[in-house]
Amino acid sequence: MVSGRFKSRTYARSQVRTPGGGNVLRHTLRKPKKAHCASCGNVLAGVARGRPAQLKKLSKTQRVPTRPYAGTLCSPCSRKKLIEKARQQQA
Repeated sequence: MVSGRFKSRTYARSQVRTPGGGNVLRHTLRKPKKAHCASCGNVLAGVARGRPAQLKKLSKTQRVPTRPYAGTLCSPCSRKKLIEKARQQQA
């Protein structure tokens, strides 16, 4: 009988063939949703998608782009934000 925590659909199910020749149902945590821009809501390009334990194993350059506001704003929105900041400093 499967454990109670595996009965919900939080876990993705996959059939795996074992070396002994049997079929086993494996339960793995699902991938999280893609990161979205805080301003416009578009999907962020270049941002890694995975559970925190998986993301820790990646290098910093593999996780997010190197530009400012990388994990929160998309490229066009971050460009607008930087231009706004520059204009405020001049005034």
